[in-house]
Amino acid sequence: MASVLKAQKKNKSVKDAKGKRKADAMDIDDEEGPSLKRLKNKQRVLMLSSRGVTHRMRHLMNDLEALLPHVKKDSKLDSKNHLSLLPELADLNNCNNALYFEARRHEDLYMWAAKTPNGPSIKMHVQNIHTMDELKMTGNCLKGSRGLLSFDKGFDETEWGKLTKEVFTHIFGVPQTARKAKPFIDHILTFSILDDKIWFRNFQIIEKDPLQPNGPPQTSLVEIGPRFVLTPIRIFEGAFNGATVYSNPEFVSPAAVRSALNREKGDKYGQRKHAEYERAERGAARKLDEDQLAVPKVFS
Repeated sequence: MASVLKAQKKNKSVKDAKGKRKADAMDIDDEEGPSLKRLKNKQRVLMLSSRGVTHRMRHLMNDLEALLPHVKKDSKLDSKNHLSLLPELADLNNCNNALYFEARRHEDLYMWAAKTPNGPSIKMHVQNIHTMDELKMTGNCLKGSRGLLSFDKGFDETEWGKLTKEVFTHIFGVPQTARKAKPFIDHILTFSILDDKIWFRNFQIIEKDPLQPNGPPQTSLVEIGPRFVLTPIRIFEGAFNGATVYSNPEFVSPAAVRSALNREKGDKYGQRKHAEYERAERGAARKLDEDQLAVPKVFS
């Protein structure tokens, strides 16, 4: 009891001029020794996109905003070549993380996940996008609820996996003190590595069997959505700039794939025209010379 009164007196002494207690001065009494300051998770994420995003990309951003109550959306960024402005925008919005969706031609989407203002940052290619409206899954979760993060063991086997896991933990991990967060945990965000790609899934936690509501609790998972696949391209030392820490040697850009397909189509056209030319030459070689006793020669 004496320790509790002592802690209350100490917390009362650190009030500011308006009579409010400072957030960083909250202490916890430790049974083994003196009081320790409570470490708070103050992660906030700035989410924005570039010009030219499609409707599916916008729906994906809306789904992520609904899943992450500590996200703050901003207007679209006009310039694609000045990514160094993003750390400043995050600082103006009081955010220490950033999710930037960059749209390219032919509906190519790239996602940047960065710690601001000093980095690191990860550039990834987004594929196989399926939003909540498209999937129409039976699962559901409370808007603003906090979710558990589940990472595949493959993240701990490589250095880039460990770094990616740390960045994703700060971005997708909803802090308990978030302003819009609800005091419930009813879904799980899973990140799995397969074929050097990161597969994202969202599952609802069901503690009771809907067919036997009065029976014993049986925990099960039901997918909610959205779902997408991320291919890491590069990891930079700074926020949206700096030296390259990791580069994926197996990544082939979509532009290179389209160029190879067009080249293959061009080769087929060239082969067809070459075959036509050879057929015409063979026909001209098989043509016989005109006979001197032919009708046109005799009666000319």
